[in-house]
Amino acid sequence: MSETSLQRRLSLLQATAINMTDMVGIGPFITLPMVIAMMNGPYFLYAWVAGAVLSMVDAMVWSELGAAFPRAGGSYNFLKETYGKDGAGKLMSFLFVWQTMIQAPLVIASAAIGFASYFSYLMPLSPLQSKAVSGGLVIAVILLLYRKIEDIGKTTVLLWGAVLVTLFWIIGGGLLHGNFLSPIQHINEGLDINYGFVTALGFASVKSVYSYLGYYNVCHLGGEIVNPSRNIPRSMFLSIAGIALLYLAMNVSVVSVIPWQEAKDSEFVISAFMQQLAGPVAAKVVTCLVLLVAFASVFSATLGYSRIPYAAAVDGAFFKVFSRLHPRGNFPYVSLLVLGGIAFVFSLLFRLSDVISAILAMRILIQFISQACGLLLLRKSRRAVHFPYKMPLFPLPVYLAIVMWAIILISTGFNMVLGGLVAISTGCLVYFIKARLSRDWPFRGKEIS
Repeated sequence: MSETSLQRRLSLLQATAINMTDMVGIGPFITLPMVIAMMNGPYFLYAWVAGAVLSMVDAMVWSELGAAFPRAGGSYNFLKETYGKDGAGKLMSFLFVWQTMIQAPLVIASAAIGFASYFSYLMPLSPLQSKAVSGGLVIAVILLLYRKIEDIGKTTVLLWGAVLVTLFWIIGGGLLHGNFLSPIQHINEGLDINYGFVTALGFASVKSVYSYLGYYNVCHLGGEIVNPSRNIPRSMFLSIAGIALLYLAMNVSVVSVIPWQEAKDSEFVISAFMQQLAGPVAAKVVTCLVLLVAFASVFSATLGYSRIPYAAAVDGAFFKVFSRLHPRGNFPYVSLLVLGGIAFVFSLLFRLSDVISAILAMRILIQFISQACGLLLLRKSRRAVHFPYKMPLFPLPVYLAIVMWAIILISTGFNMVLGGLVAISTGCLVYFIKARLSRDWPFRGKEIS
């Protein structure tokens, strides 16, 4: 085994567990009241359905690319292959790693900030104490990930169990004590499909889609998945279907006990829900489980993202120091420590609502839309045999994914879109300076001529 080789040790169960723990996290618990407030009606459930549909359609793009190129780094490899390893793919893959060094720590920080916010239900925190809790969580996750991948896979399955216990308890509480079917029966009450509804659905979907992000995490670990051509697509579709059902059931359960008019203004809606059902002790217990789920999300996200700079460095497209593997644990420890360090700083600086929109705005153009366009190019240049997984109705799902991501991007707001464009422009400038100095694309041909 070479110094920079990873081992395929993660099974379908472990890959699905990694995806689902990353997807759930603190997201659905803190965005639930945000989505209700934005929709301002019982039809808020449609925002969660929209998020699931977008995720499932986009997962088809990820499945084709993940099964065809099952290597560490996910989108880094996809963009390089689809736009040409010796051409524009160099720029696109560099831009992905560039934005990952900012966007990935934002994802990790968002879960850590959400953790600290919910922790204040158990113990009121000053702003300084809240930052200490969020920063401490990031440090704890880095320490826990500083080990062999097979040990991490087992840990993830245990954390996944905590995720399922929490969600099933919330859903079961509504089934046993609330009028569970009432929110579904009244879902269209007051619904008027007009410009206002479509606009509200777009803004609410920014928050719901955030809670689904992570279904593709398995692609970042492509070099460590057993039988990747089958398990990568399966783990994504299983994750999205399972999480969509759990999210919808959880929302229905909560508003069957706490009317949506009250739930939309609740900062600790899950805790308030459980307190109304079973008293303050149960509320504190479910809050602890929510915090454990948030911890699991930070754990899973940090694991997946740490493989991206590593993959780029191994490929010679990023700083060589990121290609180093731990001598005993065989994991990319430099990448883990750097991303974790940036996430630690972000967890001390930003607010949660800003982080959620920034995450989507930064990644939609380079990762989601560019990746989908790249698949269209790749399908024209390569034979079908190169794609172990082939999406149904191609290319319709690809075009649909591009349109839906464009709508979500616009819904993040002008400032966030501008910030994303600035990050891309800065990355382009850095790449072209680097390429000019190293005589790489697009300057290589000019030097030869």
